[in-house]
Amino acid sequence: MFDSAMAYQYQPCFFLLLFLLFSVNASVLAFQKRSKISAVDLAALSAIKDCLTDIPGSRFFSTWDFTAPDPCSSFTGVTCGFNDRVTILSLGTGLSDSPGLAGSLSPALSNLTQLTQLILFPGLVTGPIPPQLGQLTSFRVISLTNNRLTGPIPPSFSTLPFLHTLDLSSNRLTGSIPQGLMKLPSLKVMVLSWNELTGELPRTVSAQLLHLDLKKNKISGPLPRLPSTVRYLSVSENWMWGPLKALESLSKLVYLDVSMNQFSGPIPASLFLNPSLTSLFLQRNNLSGGLPSSIKMDPTFQSYGGQGSIVDLSHNFITGDITPFLAGVETLFLNNNHFTGSVPEEYVKSVYDGTTKTLYLQHNYLSRFPLPQGSTLPDTVSLCLSYNCMVPPVEISACPASAGSHPSRPQLQCSVFTHRGFTN
Repeated sequence: MFDSAMAYQYQPCFFLLLFLLFSVNASVLAFQKRSKISAVDLAALSAIKDCLTDIPGSRFFSTWDFTAPDPCSSFTGVTCGFNDRVTILSLGTGLSDSPGLAGSLSPALSNLTQLTQLILFPGLVTGPIPPQLGQLTSFRVISLTNNRLTGPIPPSFSTLPFLHTLDLSSNRLTGSIPQGLMKLPSLKVMVLSWNELTGELPRTVSAQLLHLDLKKNKISGPLPRLPSTVRYLSVSENWMWGPLKALESLSKLVYLDVSMNQFSGPIPASLFLNPSLTSLFLQRNNLSGGLPSSIKMDPTFQSYGGQGSIVDLSHNFITGDITPFLAGVETLFLNNNHFTGSVPEEYVKSVYDGTTKTLYLQHNYLSRFPLPQGSTLPDTVSLCLSYNCMVPPVEISACPASAGSHPSRPQLQCSVFTHRGFTN
């Protein structure tokens, strides 16, 4: 009887103990699941916010409440890793209806020591890029585009061993490109276009780049030796000069733009033997020599170009006959050169069957365009033949305003150039 009474007396205490244990375990589990940001990172985010502000119409910082229990999940643009440290920081939304942020980049960014990605979306952020960012050796992506950042590219970026993507385009950066950037072992994408960068590129780029975009700067000097891995290359609208020999080994190119520089010498024939290179822009340079002839081409090579292809060789000093191998290009600009002779029938056929949508041949010294009898030029085709050594057919008048109003060259120009290789 005593044992039964004692058991009955302590039974409520037993269940109370079980309840308390369950409640404590549940609280512990709930605490463990709640991600707490580190105090160091929280202080860094506060300093970063103090240097930036929403442009009217932007509400990016509206979620940055520093009294919130879990900034890792409540702060827009902040991603934390398993150790409650910030690993990705996106400043701004990137949405078309958001005007972005203004202010400057705080050196406190370097206190986010676990950061792997820093993204600044378009806005009005000014001032220099903090050189302290070079201390964050875990960086894989730095993208600070379409703002008003000034000053040099920090040389400290040359010490980032895992950096894969560097995009500083459309700012007001000055100075030369740190040579160490071109040696980074993990760098694949570098976009520095639309800045005010100066100086020459290093003689050799050893980084195994896939994408290199330096257009619209003030870079001078010759093309460096580039890795064969490059698929996209643009150095257009700079002050670069010299031959294009460095392009001969780039067999994986898909897009090439070296336009509006001062490059000279012949066009490497290897460029036209690359079937993957469907966008080729060499216009407005000082290139000379002739187009590679089909005899010197690979005999197994059928044609260059295809749907969506574009080749612009205009405004150079290319001479000789137009060879047939570009007849498959959809958009082809050969105007403002020194081409002579008759246009090959392959081009005429390509235009009239609609394969070539645009063919500009104006301002050359061409003597004949063999029109097929009874054929009508498709409405979708733009063909310009003005200011050559022939009278273009009346029905062909799809020329831009820059072609001028003269249908043909003066006979004296044609005879002097043809016999003496001279033109004014």
